[in-house]
Amino acid sequence: MNNNDLADTIAAKHDLTKTDARAVVDAVFASIADAAAKGEEISLNGFGKFKVKDTPAREGRNPSTGATIQIAASKKLSFAPAKAVKDKLNG
Repeated sequence: MNNNDLADTIAAKHDLTKTDARAVVDAVFASIADAAAKGEEISLNGFGKFKVKDTPAREGRNPSTGATIQIAASKKLSFAPAKAVKDKLNG
């Protein structure tokens, strides 16, 4: 499923135009991205949590040459599904 498919589903279930539903989908994802950029945890009841995690700088290897390289520290967005979602997936 992609953004357009999600917007189509929302439009059909909630009597919206596809354009309005797409605007809602885009706004939701933009809000999640903005909150994550601020380092906030995003908790969606019944769905799960998005958390920003820091990964430290580390040493790695170039697979083609075997040379040692430095991999810079970065931030990653992780997702932990809620119990309801886990149960739906497994049951």
